[in-house]
Amino acid sequence: MEQRNIEVAGQRIAYLESPGGPGSRTVVLVHGNSCSARTWLPLLTSDFGQRFRCLAPDLPGHGHSAPAQDPVSYTLPGYADVVTGFTHALAGPGAVVVGWSLGGQIVLEAIPALPDAAGFAVFGTPPVGSPADLAEAFLPNPAAGAGFTAEVSEAEARDLAASFLAPGSALATDEFVADILATDGAARARLFASVGEARFADELAILAELRQPLAILHGADEQLVNLGYLRKLTIPTLWRGEVQVVPGAGHALHREAPEQFAALLTDFAGDLDG
Repeated sequence: MEQRNIEVAGQRIAYLESPGGPGSRTVVLVHGNSCSARTWLPLLTSDFGQRFRCLAPDLPGHGHSAPAQDPVSYTLPGYADVVTGFTHALAGPGAVVVGWSLGGQIVLEAIPALPDAAGFAVFGTPPVGSPADLAEAFLPNPAAGAGFTAEVSEAEARDLAASFLAPGSALATDEFVADILATDGAARARLFASVGEARFADELAILAELRQPLAILHGADEQLVNLGYLRKLTIPTLWRGEVQVVPGAGHALHREAPEQFAALLTDFAGDLDG
């Protein structure tokens, strides 16, 4: 699949695009911390990518996108500005905006700037209101620390990649490891510092005012996000009224359960047309 480039907020952003069908809805796919747009390739090259026009950007400092020139870009507000600009430039109104892990937090942060989006979907993403929510929202996992440090060894990258999957998963982690090692270390370190400074929006307040539908998907064998926390949240526009749990999958459920993931996104997009 051909890589394309666009300038957003003064930054060169690489992205992948699937053709979609005639008059198809656009789906924007935002990857997670220390990953890249290629994590969506199985989706883009499947029937889903033929039915929907999918746009998958590499965040600044990730994949084939240039490192950020301004450290502010390596914060949730900075990433949200990039995703908002990218969506306005290429997707237009009526898009479905999907985020995985950090990508989901970015999507939540961007919601107020995307009033023309038809709906949002996140997974591996617990909406939080303040730093005080983080300890309950996330499960304790020693491997996760590598996602917030500038220097990551190959062993640490492999442990972090393994935490993306269900325990004992047979899915290979080489692609995740390569992306982790290729990511600009400043992106991880600056993100960690900015979260410690509470430089992110009150996502719960955003969702309390949300008018569009929000789908929350979750791998039943998730190692990083607390399902109990998700189920306690009150989200007025939550799709189907509950978190959609996918059996046999972990944090990267789009890779471990691609058919179920695509089916859920297809159903969600279909309900937006109803």
